[in-house]
Amino acid sequence: MSTAPSLRIFGFPVDVRPGFVILLALFAFINQGELGLWLAGCVGIFTLLHELGHAFAARATGAKASIALDFLAGYASFEPTRPLKRWERAGISIAGPAVQIGLGVVVLLLMRVNPLDFDAVHRTAPALAVWWAGPIIGLVNLIPILPLDGGNIVMSGLDAIIPGRARTVMLYFSIAVTASGLVFLAASRQAIGPIFLVFPLMAQLQMLQHRKTQSGLDEHGTWQHWSASAEREAWVTGKPGSFPPGMSVSPWFKAADLARRGRLDEASSLLTNDFAVAQPANWMPPDAASDAELQALVGLLPRPFPTGNAYSEYVLASVLTRLGQFDLAGRYAADLYDRSPGSMPAVVVAQCAAALGDDDLAVRWLRAAYTSGTNLSGLGEAIDTRREFTNLRNRADVMQLRHEVASTN
Repeated sequence: MSTAPSLRIFGFPVDVRPGFVILLALFAFINQGELGLWLAGCVGIFTLLHELGHAFAARATGAKASIALDFLAGYASFEPTRPLKRWERAGISIAGPAVQIGLGVVVLLLMRVNPLDFDAVHRTAPALAVWWAGPIIGLVNLIPILPLDGGNIVMSGLDAIIPGRARTVMLYFSIAVTASGLVFLAASRQAIGPIFLVFPLMAQLQMLQHRKTQSGLDEHGTWQHWSASAEREAWVTGKPGSFPPGMSVSPWFKAADLARRGRLDEASSLLTNDFAVAQPANWMPPDAASDAELQALVGLLPRPFPTGNAYSEYVLASVLTRLGQFDLAGRYAADLYDRSPGSMPAVVVAQCAAALGDDDLAVRWLRAAYTSGTNLSGLGEAIDTRREFTNLRNRADVMQLRHEVASTN
């Protein structure tokens, strides 16, 4: 089990796991003497530089990136803020080995060593270590199998030819190549070689098991976007879309479906009971529902409105705001905030105050949303996009608040 990242480099969280330290120790042990120490150091440095290449490329697309260094591999994980184009994903994959190879060549040239001269790079331990840790391992990463960068690059191109099936094709191809290499090395009675292929093969089999989930993330960018798309499909087509694991269609859609079939009592009970379920939210708000559908569903709820589940209460407050019931929505959201302080309930109160013409009160609630600090990205997006805040965005205090949100987030 990894610990939380203890350092940041260029703003990226970096998690150095025990497996990475073990890997460097193995390099030093297997290649005893001066070469082993140089290899351990160079592999550590160039692996970090490789992952920083990925992380900077991901940041250039607007994604949030983090780095983990583990046994036999480094990982630059990134969370897109929007669906990425194929060439953007390919660019992120290329950036890592490009940095590793490029900087390795530069270092060798500064050492006055020709990276293409096999004899020259073998003359000193430092040159050989840089050559292996930089250009050679970087080129190995471009082999077109998953989970190597070369496999991800090919998969991005293949997706343009066979959309939706590229990951599956690449996984089966990668498993076949890796398994063949493992059999060949084992038959050749290699002592160490097969060990270094077992781990990629295990990773490939695990990726095959979760390929549908990853394909969904590739298409939608984030779990939130994927879930929102599936919820939207439910309201538009009448049938729920494909949700990511752990997520489901909203109780609002389920209640609307029951109401359409005349089962109003069941619809009311289903919607009301959701407020009593004390569990993390596993559904998205009914943003794609029409105002008429939402109005009818709100009419099925008992008065006073039910409470008990903070997320369900927030969604109801947002629905009431959308329907123009600002006084009711504001009071309901303020009561929620008193019991469970959070950024988004405070945002709803601020929306209602702004809609009712009390700009100063709205700003105070926006400040409360910032102070609670539970969802600063949601607060920033709300200030930028929600129509009730149109007249507030140019106020000096709101501009200052927006700057603080961006700096903190």
